[in-house]
Order: sequence, then structure tokens, then C-alpha cells
Amino acid sequence: MYSDIVMDHFTNPRNTGVIEDADGIGEVGNPVCGDMMTFYIKVKDNRLEDVKFQTFGCVAAIAVSSMVSEMAKGKDLEEAKKITNKQVAEILGGLPPNKLHCSNLGAEALTLAIKNYQDKQH
Repeated sequence: MYSDIVMDHFTNPRNTGVIEDADGIGEVGNPVCGDMMTFYIKVKDNRLEDVKFQTFGCVAAIAVSSMVSEMAKGKDLEEAKKITNKQVAEILGGLPPNKLHCSNLGAEALTLAIKNYQDKQH
């Protein structure tokens, strides 16, 4: 049902936790399935110096959060905002059709964290 990559990111999620003095925070949820994701970012010189997340959800939601955090870390803000749900699902080796919405949540939470940071700058 799930790829080896999904299972690896589920059983060994990368970048979990909270950044206490985060520069940006993005939170999303899906009331239908109950998944909740919060992304925390630390920005230095317009790059994502650190990315952490907390996710309450299914295997796919946790794996997606882990992968998005890995994909985003070190990227500049504009590059990170271009991470798409399709890219996330592909890099994870695919997701079952009924779990594709999870990949939307991960990319959306990251984008909201970046927007939160950018809104504070203006």
C-alpha cells in the first residue's frame, strides 16, 4: 500500500518538533480526515535555515510532513514556495489516491509558514 520511502519517513520522521523562536508558523488541517500539520521555519539570508513540524495524522500525513521539511531545508524562500503536492507524492514513491490530499497539506503548511514570516517583514 505504501512505498518503502513513505514507511521510512513515517517510522523515522525527520525534523520533528517545535522551533521556539520561529520566524514563521503555518498551520493547516483537514476536518474530514482529522490530519493537522504545523510547520515552523527559521530564516537566515532569505533561506530556510531550519524547518520543523508537528503532525497529528495518518501514515501519509507524517511521511509528507517529513519529506516536505527535508525538501525545503536550505532552499531560498521562493524556491521553497514552489514545492508542489505532486513533487512530494512523486519523491515519496507515490501515495494511494485516497491519501493524496495529505501531500496538499504539507506543501500548504510550509507555504503558510513562509507567508507568515514575510507578512511580519512588511
